[in-house]
Amino acid sequence: MYNTLLIAELIVSVLLIIIVAMQPSKTNSASSALSGGAEQLFGKQKARGFEAVLKRMTMVLGTLFIVLALILAYLSAN
Repeated sequence: MYNTLLIAELIVSVLLIIIVAMQPSKTNSASSALSGGAEQLFGKQKARGFEAVLKRMTMVLGTLFIVLALILAYLSAN
């Protein structure tokens, strides 16, 4: 059981790295400082389509990663 969970943890961690790397960056450049608050106002829109799927998958995989890590820690302690 421990080895199966360890392999699942490795697969989830690789998938999490790939999903995070695929997400678009949200960097603030010098042009955003010159444009004022307009970009901040319009930049608060909800993620749609592919971005929403990536965001949801990141949350699910992150939660699964933490749960598996806690279970593996418990199993290795006992």
